[in-house]
Amino acid sequence: MATTAELFEEPFVADEYIERLVWRTPGGGSRGGPEAFDPKRLLEEFVNHIQELQIMDERIQRKVEKLEQQCQKEAKEFAKKVQELQKSNQVAFQHFQELDEHISYVATKVCHLGDQLEGVNTPRQRAVEAQKLMKYFNEFLDGELKSDVFTNSEKIKEAADIIQKLHLIAQELPFDRFSEVKSKIASKYHDLECQLIQEFTSAQRRGEISRMREVAAVLLHFKGYSHCVDVYIKQCQEGAYLRNDIFEDAAILCQRVNKQVGDIFSNPETVLAKLIQNVFEIKLQSFVKDQLEECRKSDAEQYLKNLYDLYTRTTNLSSKLMEFNLGTDKQTFLSKLIKSIFISYLENYIEVETGYLKSRSAMILQRYYDSKNHQKRSIGTGGIQDLKERIRQRTNLPLGPSIDTHGETFLSQEVVVNLLQETKQAFERCHRLSDPSDLPRNAFRIFTILVEFLCIEHIDYALETGLAGIPSSDSKNANLYFLDVVHQANTIFHLFDKQFNDHLMPLISSSPKLSECLQKKKEIIEQMEMKLDTGIDRTLNCMIGQMKHILAAEQKKTDFKPEDENNVLIQYTNVSKMIQYASKNICFINIFIVLCYAPSFFLLCLEINEKLYFLLREADIHFYVISIEKILQACVKVCAYVRKQVEKIKNSMDGKNVDTVLMELGVRFHRLIYEHLQQYSYSCMGGMLAICDVAEYRKCAKDFKIPLVLQLFDTLHALCNLLVVAPDNLKQVCSGEQLANLDKNILHSFVQLRADYRSARLARHFS
Repeated sequence: MATTAELFEEPFVADEYIERLVWRTPGGGSRGGPEAFDPKRLLEEFVNHIQELQIMDERIQRKVEKLEQQCQKEAKEFAKKVQELQKSNQVAFQHFQELDEHISYVATKVCHLGDQLEGVNTPRQRAVEAQKLMKYFNEFLDGELKSDVFTNSEKIKEAADIIQKLHLIAQELPFDRFSEVKSKIASKYHDLECQLIQEFTSAQRRGEISRMREVAAVLLHFKGYSHCVDVYIKQCQEGAYLRNDIFEDAAILCQRVNKQVGDIFSNPETVLAKLIQNVFEIKLQSFVKDQLEECRKSDAEQYLKNLYDLYTRTTNLSSKLMEFNLGTDKQTFLSKLIKSIFISYLENYIEVETGYLKSRSAMILQRYYDSKNHQKRSIGTGGIQDLKERIRQRTNLPLGPSIDTHGETFLSQEVVVNLLQETKQAFERCHRLSDPSDLPRNAFRIFTILVEFLCIEHIDYALETGLAGIPSSDSKNANLYFLDVVHQANTIFHLFDKQFNDHLMPLISSSPKLSECLQKKKEIIEQMEMKLDTGIDRTLNCMIGQMKHILAAEQKKTDFKPEDENNVLIQYTNVSKMIQYASKNICFINIFIVLCYAPSFFLLCLEINEKLYFLLREADIHFYVISIEKILQACVKVCAYVRKQVEKIKNSMDGKNVDTVLMELGVRFHRLIYEHLQQYSYSCMGGMLAICDVAEYRKCAKDFKIPLVLQLFDTLHALCNLLVVAPDNLKQVCSGEQLANLDKNILHSFVQLRADYRSARLARHFS
């Protein structure tokens, strides 16, 4: 393989280079198999190639040395050339400085000469101008205007300049000697001024912007310049208000004028500001007055709506006009214009607002109560009522006769939505129409009206009526609708709280009124919560009273100690095996399990003690049968009633309130069953029936989904086992997991309920 420098170009890989060399060498690669491989020839090829590489390296090295020498030579020549250029640059820079100094000197001389020429020319020009003015003054003095500038209408611009100067001069002259000439100059001044204004008007009608600009520039030094601006403003508004929306017309007019006023007048911002002032003080003020005065005294609702709408549209127009150049403080300028239009209406706005809101809220409430054919009763205030309220809160006693409201809550979401909607609109108007310094105070006044009619006149009245409608705890078949009141009051207060946060808070967040509003809201919440708590507590008492009534009506003293217990046929086989097995595995039960004719009760038994069922079957123990359908009626009815009330509580409340009320009901339910069981004496069979009842109560308690309630009924179920456990195993059961932490007196009290308490001498286990 011929060795050339191109073989070593980047990227160079030594392994690939050797592979190519071996592949091209005959006998050096894998071609032809192992027999064709010739290591000697490959070695010879490597030696020859290495020699070629050495020769090529020497050749390249000589070339590199030659190039280095050439590079050094060129570097020296370049450095020499740079030095020569630097010397030339220094000479050129020196010449430039000399030329700059010379130019500065000449410029100074020229300026000085110009000042001298100006000093000579200016007095000369003034003298010439004074001579011309004297000539024109003489013509006025003689009473005959001969100059072409006064007789040629096309030279009105020059004539205006001259007469304006003569007018200034005439004002300095004594009146007694030059009264006649002064009057002539003034008359000519006035005539030219009128001609110029007429010319400006004609040019404006023709749309000749350039001519208008020329005339306006001439009139700028005349007293009638403001009249020229007035004429321009008046003609701009001709035909501008053709739509039904005067505010949109005004905005379009100002946009159109803003585009051309800079091409006509030298002070466009002043002219545009005067146009806007004219629009506000004449057009808009007249329109606002027409819209508001007709309903100001007759229709407060329409008056407030119109005032809010007109003020909003006016401020929106002002925001659009802020884009234009109206001078340095356009914000203050526009604010004053708006205030000048609405000042008479905004001074007493809050009085009209609060008066309307009170009357409207009262009408909404009265219309609702009328639809219910309800005569709203007065809720007393003062010492006696406060005393009753404190007594009721402390004792939970119903003071006064119970009122039958036929299940009516006297709460309406429709009424609440209407009240909140009216208040929302009032807050929006207050935000827009109130002065920033008065905004928090006005918003607070609206809030107090909302509290008065929504929270006190509606919600609080419904709570008071609901409390009065709660029957006493010993009433039979009482209609407990107070939970419906709780549900609706909770929903309504969420709406009230939302409006407080969404519409009131932004208006008072940075003012001292914030703390007052929060305090008032807190007081209202506490007052309502107190009455809700009282009502719920009394409702729970009524629920417990209903359960007591069911138990008293359905449960008999002999239910847990049946008279014919000794006549029940108990059939079993293999008695010795049964006793031996039961003593080892089911020490808390004697030797039997109850089976009812009703299938549901049979399933209940299995659920109560499924382990016992299988143990007895394994021990080959027969069951005995007893009829207890009547005995379970009390338990079934109580559980059905409790489930219904639990569901009602869940539907009436939300959040943690559900768990709190259910826990309170569950605790009272447990206390009722506990005290109810304490009233009876239990035979062995009666104890088993009590266990069945408590098991059903425990199953009902699971619906509460409150761990404490379920734990209480689990413990009660364990206590009921003490009624049937074998006397010898009583101590072992008392030390079990569920009963070990209970007070010894509680355990003893349950054991005392057993019919065999004295005969079996069970008191010795607690001595």
